[in-house]
This record gives sequence, C-alpha cells and structure tokens, in this order.
Amino acid sequence: MIKYAWLIPVFPLVGFIINGLMGKRLSKTAVGTIGATMVGASFALTVAIFLEYLKLPVDARPVEIPVYTWIASGSFKASVAFLVDPLSLVMLLVVSGISFLIHIYSIGYMHDDPGFPRFFAYLNFFVFFMLTLVGANNFLMMFVGWEGVGLCSYLLIGFWYEKQSASDAGKKAFVVNRIGDFGFLLGIFLIFWTFGTINFREVFALAAKYPVGSGIITAITLFLFVGATGKSAQIPLYTWLPDAMEGPTPVSALIHAATMVTAGVYMVARCSALFTLAPISMMVVAIIGALTAIFAASMGMCQFDIKRVLAYSTVSQLGYMFLACGVGAFTAGIFHLMTHAFFKALLFLGAGSISHSVGGELDMRKMGDLKKHIPTTYWTFMVATLALCGIFPFAGFFSKDEILFHSLVDGHLMYWGIATAAAFITAFYMFRAVFMVFYGESRVDPHVAHHIHESPKIMLIPLMILAIGSATVGFVGFPIIKGAHKFKEFLAPSIIYSAGHHEAHYSISFEVGLMLFSMAVAVAGIITAYRMYIKDTDIPNKLAEKYKIAYDLIFHKYYVDEIYDMAVVEPIKESSNFLWQGVDVKVVDGAVNGSAGLVAWLSSHFRKLETGFLQNYALAIVLGVALIVGYFVGL
Repeated sequence: MIKYAWLIPVFPLVGFIINGLMGKRLSKTAVGTIGATMVGASFALTVAIFLEYLKLPVDARPVEIPVYTWIASGSFKASVAFLVDPLSLVMLLVVSGISFLIHIYSIGYMHDDPGFPRFFAYLNFFVFFMLTLVGANNFLMMFVGWEGVGLCSYLLIGFWYEKQSASDAGKKAFVVNRIGDFGFLLGIFLIFWTFGTINFREVFALAAKYPVGSGIITAITLFLFVGATGKSAQIPLYTWLPDAMEGPTPVSALIHAATMVTAGVYMVARCSALFTLAPISMMVVAIIGALTAIFAASMGMCQFDIKRVLAYSTVSQLGYMFLACGVGAFTAGIFHLMTHAFFKALLFLGAGSISHSVGGELDMRKMGDLKKHIPTTYWTFMVATLALCGIFPFAGFFSKDEILFHSLVDGHLMYWGIATAAAFITAFYMFRAVFMVFYGESRVDPHVAHHIHESPKIMLIPLMILAIGSATVGFVGFPIIKGAHKFKEFLAPSIIYSAGHHEAHYSISFEVGLMLFSMAVAVAGIITAYRMYIKDTDIPNKLAEKYKIAYDLIFHKYYVDEIYDMAVVEPIKESSNFLWQGVDVKVVDGAVNGSAGLVAWLSSHFRKLETGFLQNYALAIVLGVALIVGYFVGL
C-alpha cells in the first residue's frame, strides 16, 4: 500500500474538481457526501499505509515514492515525490482524520448556506494542499502546498464575501502570510545555493558536515522560521488569525486548529537537522514561542466573542509548540500538535454548536445557563477544555506537561516560568468561557431563548469522536514509565539532532513533582475563574474599573493592529497613492499620453498635404524627381 501514498492528496483533489465543476447541478446531499467521502478515503489509505509501515524492517525506512520529475534544468532538479516516515505519517493521520470529521460536521452546519457546493470545493482543495505539504519529500513541493493552503485560507476566511469584515479578514490573512512566505522562499533559495539540492534527506545529510553555529545554516534556519511565524501566527505576524474567525466555524476548526497553522511547527520539526546546528536560531524560536504563548493568552482573558477566545488560545498553544522545538524537544512539540488538533478542533466545533443553538450568537455576554439545553455540546466542550487546560488524564496534560518539563531542563528557568504563567491564564480564560456560556443566569435574548436546541446528530457525532480522542490520545505519550512513551519512540527516527546531543535522565520524583505543580497551576486558574464568574460575578467589573488602563490595553489587544495600521499600512497606502498619482499618472501616463498628443498634433498638420487631387500628387512626384536629378548632377 505504501507505493500508493501519492493517492492520499489526490482523493480530495478529485472532490474539489467534481464539486467545483458540477456542485451546483448536484443535490446538497451528493455534494456533502462526495466532499466527506474523498477525505475519508485519504484517511483510510493513510491508516492502511501506517499499519504497513509498522511492519517494515528498520533498514527499509523511510520510504520515498517518486511520481515524476517536475523540473530538470541544469543542476536543479525537483520531483513530485512523497516521503513516508514517522513524522509525515503522524501529520497525514492528523490532517486527514480531523478533516474528515470536520467535513461531516460541515454537512449539517452549512446545510442552509447558498454557497454549500463552493464551500465543500474549497474545503477539499485546502485538504489537498495540506496533505501535499506534509507528504512532500522536498522543499519546493512543500512550498507548493504551503502557498496552496494560504490561497485556500483566503478563500475560506472570506467565504461570506458579502460581509466587509469577512472580505477584509481574508485579504489580511493572505497579505500577512505572504510576508512570512517571502522569508521561507529565501530560505529555500539559500538551501539550494548551499547544498545544490532541495531534497530533505539529501540536504540533511550534507548539513551534518557543517559545524554547530555555522553562519550559513543560521541564516537558512532564520529565513525558514520567518515563514513559520507567518503560517503559524507567531509574534509579530500573528494578527491575521484572530480576524480569521470571520469565516464559517468549520473553517476555524480546520485551518486554525488542526492543519494550516501547524504547518510552521511541522516545517521546523522536519528541519530539526538544520535547526540543531544553529543555536542562535533555536534561541530565537524558543523566545518567540514563549513570548507568543504568554502574550496571546493574556489577550484571551478579555475577549467576549467565543471564537476569538479560542483563536488567541490557538496562537498561545502554537507558541508552546515552538518553545518545545526551540529547546530541542521536537517530539514534544509534535506531540502537542497532535493532541491540540483533537481538543482545539472540538472546541471550535463546539463553539459552532453553541452558536447554532442560540441563533448564530457568538457573544458570551448573551449566553448563560445553556448546560441543560445542549447537554451533549456541554460535555464534549468540557472534555476539550479540560484537555486544553492540562488536567489529568486528558490529552493536553501529557503533551503540555512534557513541554513544561523540557522548557526547564533543556531550556531556561525563564522559559518554564513564562510557560507556567501562560498555563494558569489558559485555564482561567477557558473556564471563564465555560462558566459564561453554560452556567449562571441566562442572558440569552428573549426572542431566541425559546428556540434554544441541541444540534443535529450529524454535528454531534464528530464532537463525540473528538471528545474520545481528546480524552485518550495522550496515553500514547505516557511519561516516566520506560517504554510507555510510544509516540516518542515512533517519531524518534524523523528527528535528527546534531552530533553530541544526548538526553539527560531525571528522577521520577522530580518529574512527578513538576507534573503535580503544573496541574496545580491549572487548577488555580480554574478556581480563579469560578470565583469571578460563578461565586461573585461583580469581581470582573470591579477589577476592570480599578485597573482601567491595563484592562483597556488588554481588551484592545495591546493596540497592535492600530500600531501596524499607523506604522505600516497607512504609509504603504500613502506611498502607493503617491506612486499612482504622482509617478504613474503624471510621469508614466503623461509620457505616453504626451507622445500620443505629439503624434496627433503632427498628424493634424501633415494631413493637410493630402488633398486628394491627382495633379497635386503628380506635381509632387515631378518636383521630387527634379530634386533628385539636380542633387546627382550637382555631384
């Protein structure tokens, strides 16, 4: 089955073509079935390949599946080929599996939308590019998938293009990602210039000959990380992701929880062989990751739009993943990527179910006491929240704890302190959301209150499956017990460290102590939220009044968008207008129009010589002949 790995992205591409070309002529049932079935086929094939891969002897791994030579020009060669190894298999399973559930959910959620066929066409197209990105065996093919998901994010975020806010959010995502993509492209150019190849395995083998701290490797990895900050919404290129909540909720679940935003983390882990040779780059990755984790978490505390709370949570959790990669714990970063895909997709889909039940409302101030009305949504949302907060035995506990552990023992006390503080804030704002939505007095609009209802089964079943995953997948990375961390053992061959790397071993009591402390911090965040939003609901208003400046600063997201607008957007617009009006219109168009005017002026005078009388033309010919003869006689 492994030789058919190239079919994994092909299935969604077929779904895109069918729904894109014929969707309007098909029933909604047919459109949804085709879209979901094609992604389901990709997932089924990935599972089959995964099971076969486990049976391969070690010396037969990894496996490259060439399809055809794409570019062959001089020394530059690029193929359409796929790499099957532990890292790509994990990503393929996560992307195809989570995407399949989101497609099923979308059949119910988007059923009444007039753009139903277009939505599923875009969704399939996105999955095609994401599977191409994670399955590629070279940087150029990865870049094709990288740009493809950027394009599809623009289409999906701005899906409701009649809304100005959605249209603007789509454009913002596209432009901000292009900034990061420029850095990624420079990194690819530098890789080929340095190594003469863009094939992952060849590049990493050649890179091993370079010393730790090599300038060229540092430059390459910093350029690659610029690409990662754009795609994975890290400081300073994170501002597009919260605005991307303007798209339909399944889009938020797909793009901003399980797939697109994790592409940067995947790329950094894939290039572990390069990053471990560049300590400066590793430090930059760790610092940016830690700062993003705490910065985004703080903004999540004061948001009232439930999807925006989850959006800032995503940015923060991505920061955790980069922190792990920055301290060399690439396996922990990918482990958290996997667990996060389950519980964050569940949270976004749960938010969609909540919104569905209250007539499309997303403002948590207009909710409350929904637990008894939508019990299935409540329990699944609660499971995902506990997983995100890192409460044992849910999935997030294992992966987040591992990141906190490595940030201390492989990084710096500062990293651990920041990550621990972010864990407290995460637990606080997530249970703030739970208490505001499901508990307390109902603040639902009276016209909506009597229509509150649970979502249909086609939306609830994916929630239940994701809830099971959010509660159990963490056990594949069980710590402390030797041989119990199956995820780490499986992924290890894909993570390449520099020479001299070794893992330190610590006492069980030390590891258990850190686990208990991190969970105690999360519990403290939950208790704080309970006191402020259940026990004494006046506390938030009192604190907002007492610390008005700080509250306004956080509520307005530190005015980063306004600063970018003033320092970057407006100057570019003004310079563009100057180049348009001052240079293009007056100079370029002026020169073109001026030359046309000169020709018109000359023509208006010379045309007078054209009288239309034959005798005038004959006289002109005679005079011309006479002048020519006179000229030659004179010689």
